[in-house]
Amino acid sequence: MSLHDDAVLVLKGYAPEAAHGDQAELRQAYLDHLARHDDGMWKACGAGHVTASALVIDPERGKVLLTLHRKLRMWLQMGGHCEPQDVGLEAAALREATEESGITGLTLLPGGPVRLDRHPIPSPCNWHLDVQYAALAPAGAAERISEESLELRWFGYEDVPGVADASVVRLLEATRSRL
Repeated sequence: MSLHDDAVLVLKGYAPEAAHGDQAELRQAYLDHLARHDDGMWKACGAGHVTASALVIDPERGKVLLTLHRKLRMWLQMGGHCEPQDVGLEAAALREATEESGITGLTLLPGGPVRLDRHPIPSPCNWHLDVQYAALAPAGAAERISEESLELRWFGYEDVPGVADASVVRLLEATRSRL
């Protein structure tokens, strides 16, 4: 199965709860995008592309690991572009979380994506259609900064709204509701 086909299956299986507002509309927009663009998974797609991310969380300590993104200079969850070797969106999200956090042994929270988030990016790509997961950190996890980050830091749940944008706050809230 191609990454494109996997993304369509994941999105068709994503059943957002009514409490999550725009999620059903976004789900359909992502499916429409993939139906119109065979290259909709890749950075080269000028209309935008699907990305995968994961919020690294340590529920026992009540903390999340955020990265100070090198280019955007914002505190964000780990994530990025899909790569040809990714067998699916889950694999892409887990790879990105592991690469950017330096933590081995991460596991994705069961149940598929936690949220969808569409955000504008500079031309020529225009849009990231992010499929967001949550990754559980193993006990005693030790992070290691990657070249994509200026800094990595653990934040208490209550501290996230003071450092991150609304999309990260919504991802944390949706993750906590699934724990």
